[in-house]
Amino acid sequence: MKITVRSAVGADLPSLLALYGELNPDDAPLPQEKADAVWASISRQEGRNVLVADAEGVVAGTADCLVLPNLTRGGRGILFAENVVVAEAFQRRGVGRELMKAVVQLGASAGCYKVQLLAADDEYVHSFYESCGFQTRAEGFRRYIDQHDQVT
Repeated sequence: MKITVRSAVGADLPSLLALYGELNPDDAPLPQEKADAVWASISRQEGRNVLVADAEGVVAGTADCLVLPNLTRGGRGILFAENVVVAEAFQRRGVGRELMKAVVQLGASAGCYKVQLLAADDEYVHSFYESCGFQTRAEGFRRYIDQHDQVT
């Protein structure tokens, strides 16, 4: 199976939404109008690149990448990878590995000093990232924002 990693285009939006549905199955589907508006915003954002792994014409995986400019480390940026997902039908077939290789290459080409991501609390997922050269180096924290936290 030939896997090509490339930047996503608008025509990939239905495939991206399907992948995100696998990533977060409890989320309600995004209405098309909202999805189009969000995609338009993502497409205009400097330093943002949604990668897709194309497996012989099928979008089999994705990683949403953002290069954050940085005033430390000699001004070298940080690439954050988020919403990394490989379709269940394509898992354990090299798609994720090619995708992560492209993420690191994207960071290197942008002059970043590191690629950072958060991973699910799952031993298999951790082993996968370690096999791609990532190391557990810090403990992450997150706080989810719910409606009562939002300013109106």
